[in-house]
Amino acid sequence: MVKFEECLERLEKIVHELESGEVPLEKSLTLFEEGMQLSTTCRKQLEEAEGKVEILLKQNGKLQTEPFEPPAERALRK
Repeated sequence: MVKFEECLERLEKIVHELESGEVPLEKSLTLFEEGMQLSTTCRKQLEEAEGKVEILLKQNGKLQTEPFEPPAERALRK
């Protein structure tokens, strides 16, 4: 699994390259597609981290962890 920071760094480079306006159309489309995939990966990682934080905060003031199950996995079990 790609680290969040690495994913975000690559996404920032893609945005910068696309914003430069110096990229041919075909390469722009390839970069855009890669950027969308990276965006999805980053969003999923953030959602998982947010879920873990919520679990910690809901432990009646006690910092106890419990297994976090991403929403997509929870939906599959129902």
